[in-house]
Amino acid sequence: MGRHRAPDSDAGEFEAATSAVPDVTGDYAVDVQHTRIGIRARHAMVTTVRGSFSEFAGTAHLDAADPPASSVELRIRTATVDTGVADRDAHLRSPDFLDVERYPEIVFRSTEVEEIDDDLYRVTGDLTIKDVTRPVSVDFALTGSALDPFGNLRVGFEGALAIKRSDWGLTWNTALDTGGVLVSDRIQIEFDVSAIRTG
Repeated sequence: MGRHRAPDSDAGEFEAATSAVPDVTGDYAVDVQHTRIGIRARHAMVTTVRGSFSEFAGTAHLDAADPPASSVELRIRTATVDTGVADRDAHLRSPDFLDVERYPEIVFRSTEVEEIDDDLYRVTGDLTIKDVTRPVSVDFALTGSALDPFGNLRVGFEGALAIKRSDWGLTWNTALDTGGVLVSDRIQIEFDVSAIRTG
């Protein structure tokens, strides 16, 4: 069991857990009720605003013996962004940012999976926000696996991805009188995923 730092993350370190199930190979669906997809950005150069998406769906194929044969797809409903402030959420849903009426989903599809350490995997794929698709890589730590009381095989993963929102056409901003801007270009997307084997 080792400690691994998420790339480009200031969220600190997390502990990768040894799998409790010997072979987690199979097809999985993301358990929305036990998964969090979060976002964070600097506001006015002085504080961090955090939020999350409440509606999303994801599938994965895991191959423990041959990790490059694994794959992941995730779809996030942009209209479900929630930072706890109604006016701010309405602005994020507007054409200034996510433009949810025209672009209802953020989509990630993996193109490569690489095992880089015990229970640590680098997932590379195409991230589509609005009408822009760009390649990204996320390091995911396998945080555990277990049979739950209902007989479901569950696996857990954690990871974080730092991106420049301007790379996806999210360029709205306002300059501050004291220098800098209202909303940071760099944002972080955080994944705390629980998935259930379906086959």
